[in-house]
Amino acid sequence: MPDETMTQPPIPGVLRQDVFPPQAPVFLTGVPAFLGRAATGPRTPQRLTLWPQFEAAYGTDPGGFLADTVRGFFDNGGLLCHVVRLDESKQAAAALQAALDGLADEVDLVCAPDIVTAAPWPTGGSLVPVVTQQQTLLHHCQERGDRFALLDGIPTTDTTKLMQQRAALTRDDGPFGALDGSFAALYYPWLQAAPGGDGALRLLPPSGHVAGVYAAGDQRIGVQKAPANAEVAGVVDLQAYLAPADVGALYEQGVNCLRALPGRGIRVWGARTLAEEQAWRDVNARRLIGTIGRWIERFMTGLVHEPNDVRLWVRIMRELTAYLDELFRRGALKGRTPAEAFFVKCDHETNPPAVVAAGVVVTQIGVAPTAPAEFVTVRVIHGASGVTVDAA
Repeated sequence: MPDETMTQPPIPGVLRQDVFPPQAPVFLTGVPAFLGRAATGPRTPQRLTLWPQFEAAYGTDPGGFLADTVRGFFDNGGLLCHVVRLDESKQAAAALQAALDGLADEVDLVCAPDIVTAAPWPTGGSLVPVVTQQQTLLHHCQERGDRFALLDGIPTTDTTKLMQQRAALTRDDGPFGALDGSFAALYYPWLQAAPGGDGALRLLPPSGHVAGVYAAGDQRIGVQKAPANAEVAGVVDLQAYLAPADVGALYEQGVNCLRALPGRGIRVWGARTLAEEQAWRDVNARRLIGTIGRWIERFMTGLVHEPNDVRLWVRIMRELTAYLDELFRRGALKGRTPAEAFFVKCDHETNPPAVVAAGVVVTQIGVAPTAPAEFVTVRVIHGASGVTVDAA
């Protein structure tokens, strides 16, 4: 006999049942691909979740900066990365492009720590090879629309040379023409790691450690968290110390500095892209829009081939509204209400008869990303009754 106690209460009355709705679909962000040199190991992309997996695949001394970069990522809170050993028999930019073309869709950050190989940067060294390869990364991210490049400044104490690198990255005279700098961020100076077997401090590019900062912030808060004012683990010093005036001048040009702050360790002290447009200046704004695009592509493919009518439009609006409302409640969008933070429109206006007849459904969304508080002003007011502090 069937067990009726599972469906019918023993006595008349109110029966409480806890029902847990399914969780909203999510996916991991802050997943970098590290493209670099190694003496041995597979040339196909390797998906790593622990540092020892790198040693098992590529050995303990693979050469270049790839090993230190991956270790720096995990030291700073990274959970998952992809590693690609570049084919050094190919021209550098071509090897990079081939590696980029083979990356998995879950990758949303790209780093190539071996683009800059000389540390410290040689006097009179040409920036052309460096800039050309970094433009390859930037162009790839721009074409995809949902990836972001972490670029290393050259290892120098001469900020004049660094600014030449920064200016060349988005100049329109390269192989890709004018590039959208909002898909990349540039970091400077290089890091000093603990001495190796020879007792000498090692200079390392910052991108791998910074990628760990990105990943940790994504896990703790989300992509709306500016990857800045976070301590960098696994290093002991910086190649260069910058005066506040130098930090300000570099930051104005979109160069994110790392700083050694008394009592607070070494910290990432900037979260700006290389964009000229004010709307795309903040790293979190570009990454948020890219993440929304990735979510739409991944979780709305089930609507393909559905009847293109009002019922489909309502379903699209319902699912997009629920997702954006979740972003609003997590602080990713600004505004006092959801209506101020975003809109979703999918109706007869966005889908006139000609569009429907072509088998297309058009949805318009608008979002207002939050901006980081880069400058916190505290006013000290001297009055007749004493001194008061007003934070504004």
